[in-house]
Amino acid sequence: MPRERTVQMATMTRFAKLLMAATCLAGGSAQAAQPEPWGLGFQTPASALAEQAYAFHDMLLVIITVITVFVLALLVYVIFKFNRKANPAPTRTTHNTLLEIVWTAVPILILVIIAIPSIRLLYDIERIEGADMTFKAIGYQWYWTYEYPDHGNFTFDAFMVADEDLAPGQPRLLATDEDVVLPTDTRIRVLVTAGDVLHAWAMPALMNKVDAVPGRINELIIDPVSEPGMYYGQCSELCGKDHSYMPIAIRFVTPAEFEAWVVEAQAKYARVDGTPPPVEVAARQSR
Repeated sequence: MPRERTVQMATMTRFAKLLMAATCLAGGSAQAAQPEPWGLGFQTPASALAEQAYAFHDMLLVIITVITVFVLALLVYVIFKFNRKANPAPTRTTHNTLLEIVWTAVPILILVIIAIPSIRLLYDIERIEGADMTFKAIGYQWYWTYEYPDHGNFTFDAFMVADEDLAPGQPRLLATDEDVVLPTDTRIRVLVTAGDVLHAWAMPALMNKVDAVPGRINELIIDPVSEPGMYYGQCSELCGKDHSYMPIAIRFVTPAEFEAWVVEAQAKYARVDGTPPPVEVAARQSR
């Protein structure tokens, strides 16, 4: 139908944790994961896999900062120490065995230090087995269609909510008229494809992003999310004039709430094969 990962994050501050806990106590759900005005850095990670990825990012930031500062200091030293005025009779030294060993070995050592956690992270991101449930996302110009094959194979489309229709608390350009509902503490496999052009299904707080390619099904894993709440993402592939109006809204609820929602959804939404929902069928038969 045409409408459509275990490592604690190194730099997650105590304030952020307290804020999340206070929000859960006060409102019963986690703070919505979404872009913030003038925000710096990543969104607060919502899963162990996202925490691992963010910690790796912070490690790389430290390494490249040290390298940049060292190279800058070396350049400044060379400029002032070996210019023509300060050093009118330059040395004719062309080789220094120790120095050449050092500047070859140190970069190799740095790359090895980076490679080990990098390969581990890539493995965890690509490891799809062990999923507790599957749902499917299909990108269209310019909305998403979702299917729940493990829960009755029903489907629905999710469009961005227009500015004039936003309800209190709904973020502009991120809210959708139908939210994806998923259970917390569940490992979820997402099948992603497209029905027309290239799209990309991306959810920053979950560290998930995969291309949606027509005629091809890609997949990703959503590591268990512990906190209920709203999580927002967007299409991250330039897919046409309304590319910026293809948000992704996921509402994580407890497993019990999810099962209750599934019962309602099975009665509300049509099946993937086009069969209308049971409520609609019953209404037709009563006429």
